[in-house]
Amino acid sequence: MAEVTLYLRGGTVVTPEGTRRLDVAVGDGTVVALAESIDPPTGALVLDARGCLIGPGLVDLHTHLRQPGREEAETVESGARAAALGGYTAVLAMPNTEPAIDSAGVARDVLALGRTAPAEVAVAGAITVGRAGRALAPLGELAELGVRIFTDDGAGVQDGALMRRALDYAKGIGVTLAQHCEDENLAAGGAMHEGGWSSRLGLPGIPAAAEESMVARDIQLVRLTGAPVHFLHLSTAGSVELVRLAKAEGLPVTAEAAPHHMLLTHAEVEGYDPVFKVNPPLRAETDVAAVIAGLCDGTIDAVATDHAPHAPEAKDVPFDQAPPGMLGLQTALPLAWQVLSPTLRPERIFALMSAQPAAIAGLTLSDARRAGHSAHGGPVEVGAAANLCVFDPLASTVVEVARLASRSRNTPFAGRTFTGAVRHTILRGEPVVIDAVAQR
Repeated sequence: MAEVTLYLRGGTVVTPEGTRRLDVAVGDGTVVALAESIDPPTGALVLDARGCLIGPGLVDLHTHLRQPGREEAETVESGARAAALGGYTAVLAMPNTEPAIDSAGVARDVLALGRTAPAEVAVAGAITVGRAGRALAPLGELAELGVRIFTDDGAGVQDGALMRRALDYAKGIGVTLAQHCEDENLAAGGAMHEGGWSSRLGLPGIPAAAEESMVARDIQLVRLTGAPVHFLHLSTAGSVELVRLAKAEGLPVTAEAAPHHMLLTHAEVEGYDPVFKVNPPLRAETDVAAVIAGLCDGTIDAVATDHAPHAPEAKDVPFDQAPPGMLGLQTALPLAWQVLSPTLRPERIFALMSAQPAAIAGLTLSDARRAGHSAHGGPVEVGAAANLCVFDPLASTVVEVARLASRSRNTPFAGRTFTGAVRHTILRGEPVVIDAVAQR
């Protein structure tokens, strides 16, 4: 047995089957023992986990790290620190950087930046060159680096024939395409959800049909090609129902929802504050209820933050001129816990935020090793990688903007309090967060 270097005392381990009161001993980057009581050796770091849940480290399918090109908003290092403080041990960096992650060279650069970060950084590749929607990016070249997810996030692939060709190619090389579902013609000029509030505020709206029409199209393409598709940040009741029906048919589709679409509605825009501008936009109460129902019944596979930092001056403009996006990494677990724990048991919430996104991202044991990453999302058991999140469900998280690790400040939750707080985060056996304080 490896020498024990870290010991989590007094916690409750979250397993796929439920929860058990167990201490956790870690050594050489792995879990080496689980028992009701363990005597840690002299020299081992002992962390208090009393009253806490010890689960697999969270995995985010949808993080905008902005580097290269927008380092004033975020860097790989600052974004990974925010992730670690939020209980994440791995994030998937979106490719809408400048330049886009549409070549092996750019992907290597981002991966290199992530090697010393306090959360593991995997990358998604662009589907098309420059995310311009005209020609396919070198998917095979990127796949050889271990890239498993491809998306033009920030824009949907508008050309159905091109998307079909991309799906055929992706199926052949064993990767997954993730779609930002938005018909640009239907959404053109819109700044918020089209509905009663957009009419009242005099702001141009984005109809739910802009999202739902592309979800429907891509489900048809999945049916035609047999290739898997992952739907990013679903926000409408119609989209959730389309995915529900596709899954009932047995089609290989998965989906995610962002925390803000589980809590906030278009009524938040009443004060014209650009911090509430996001894409897809905040929707109606019925849509929020449908997203929550989809997470609870298994239609939606993952909670994904869509962490989208913007420098303060970028958001300090009129609402309709501001870029869309919100911070999410440090608030996602407390928000999800507050919304979902009345219905879902801890193991289900951790599955939505760890095991299932890890499987979609290709960060489970077999896929992760091929890509040179550590394994994430697996059960907390002897021999597993010690990528762990220690969460206190009875504590509170107060969102203080000045204490956010991101270089940006565009959180819609400033001053709000959520139930639950991340206490410790363990990456490859090393504590990167202790008592809610980043260690590097």
